[in-house]
Amino acid sequence: MNPRAGPAIAAILVALPMVAILAAVVHGATGADPALWAHLTEHVLARVTANTAILVVGVVAISVALGTSLAWLTAACEFPGRGFFSWALLLPMAMPAYVLAFVAVATLDYAGAVPAALRAFFGEGFAMPPIRSTGGVIAVLGLASYPYVYLMARGAFLTHGARVLEAAQSLGFGPWSGLFRVAVPLARPWLAGGAALVAMETLADFGAVSVFNYDTFTTAIYKAWYGLFSIETALGLALLLLGFVAVALTAERLARGRARYTAADAGRRAPARLALPGARGWGAFAYASIVFALGFVLPAIALARWALEVAPLDLDARYIDYTLRTLALASMAAVACLALAVVLGYATRFEAGPLPRSAARVATLGYAIPGTVLAVGVVTVLGGIDAAWRSVTGGEGLWLQGTVVALLFGYVARFLAVANAPVQGGFARIRPSLEEAARSLGLGTRGLVTRLHLPLLGAGLGTALLLVFVDVMKEMPITLMTRPFGWDTLAVRVFEMTAEGEWQRAALPALVIVVAGLLPVVLLIWRMERAARVA
Repeated sequence: MNPRAGPAIAAILVALPMVAILAAVVHGATGADPALWAHLTEHVLARVTANTAILVVGVVAISVALGTSLAWLTAACEFPGRGFFSWALLLPMAMPAYVLAFVAVATLDYAGAVPAALRAFFGEGFAMPPIRSTGGVIAVLGLASYPYVYLMARGAFLTHGARVLEAAQSLGFGPWSGLFRVAVPLARPWLAGGAALVAMETLADFGAVSVFNYDTFTTAIYKAWYGLFSIETALGLALLLLGFVAVALTAERLARGRARYTAADAGRRAPARLALPGARGWGAFAYASIVFALGFVLPAIALARWALEVAPLDLDARYIDYTLRTLALASMAAVACLALAVVLGYATRFEAGPLPRSAARVATLGYAIPGTVLAVGVVTVLGGIDAAWRSVTGGEGLWLQGTVVALLFGYVARFLAVANAPVQGGFARIRPSLEEAARSLGLGTRGLVTRLHLPLLGAGLGTALLLVFVDVMKEMPITLMTRPFGWDTLAVRVFEMTAEGEWQRAALPALVIVVAGLLPVVLLIWRMERAARVA
């Protein structure tokens, strides 16, 4: 066999599960009951399509507005608290959207603490706009999602920075017209990338929209499966949602067009920031403080207070099981994703042809696919394997479907891309000249891996493990729809308590998830600060 075929075969094998899931979704969608599909077409499809489109547009708009403005303030302006907010504004990334959603509903709904206090002050006739509304869910998801845009936009503004503004001023632009007419257009690819991430996360969201009882394609898929008991109908809806995902990705590519962007040469001297004296500086401080408080501080305080209230009554042996299952699943998924990411890394490094790279792109497509779609695809694929095995052996029961294998299959399909990014970044930093030098010193393939690659990949491997571990801890729809009977996790506990309106009892597992979610955010902040010091 051609030795160059090995990497290509390895990449194809890693991509096969994703190919099987996509094929199952497409094939299974053709078997939907015509009567059920006619019912959905008449009563459901138009509503969930409009709701999904409105939600994506609204959340992207809020996220881009908040993320871009805050990134500009912390990257190119000087105001009180700028150094603190430059990293603190990333902390809402640790707050899952479904956690922020139930805190908002519990606090701001008619019987919540804030409306009750306002009625006591202004009188019983005072009424707040309802939080359980389209505007409410858009606002909450916007607060949960803006860090994606903030992170990417701030990197762009730090690259171009105040020097772009100075050049714009030399051409007659004022400080703010220079921002909107020069700096923002130059940051367009980064902003488009952040907006695309937000759109993907919004399309994939299940927990937050469930809390708000806001029907989208993700909730419709869940109801078709568990309400109508028709996995074929769920697959049909999943195929339509995949169409939404494809449209969003295509729109992002078209938005970039054929334009090309290069980073400005930063030089050795850090550019001077635009000073915001007096009221303007304190206005920027107030703006950043409000967003930070709403996105992280106030929800974290509410979770901690509720968790302390219910812990004496609710904290029992069940939570040991919830936590151990969550940790076990997250650990197994992280190790599996890391191993496959390393295989993809070697496959694309030692065989740079189009086949391994195409297979790697297909294998890591899962992060752009909503968890509900992956869940029904996983169940369909494993159910088909179980049926084939029963027909061959004459046995009964489920061998793969409804087991931990199904959970891990879904996790790997969803989060392989999360592990692949830092691993590929680690490989990119290993210069071919180092490998040539190692081979000239007598190292074979095994020695090259153990004595050169693994030590240099150490940081990337650790980052990949941590990111996948925390993402699996927070993941809800795949766990909810594919878990074995009785295998409840912390995320499932949050879903069950919020579905019953038991907000305080949902706080304890949610707080554990948020604390775990702080780990990758702190790592990200540490790396950003380290990179800034080196620069």
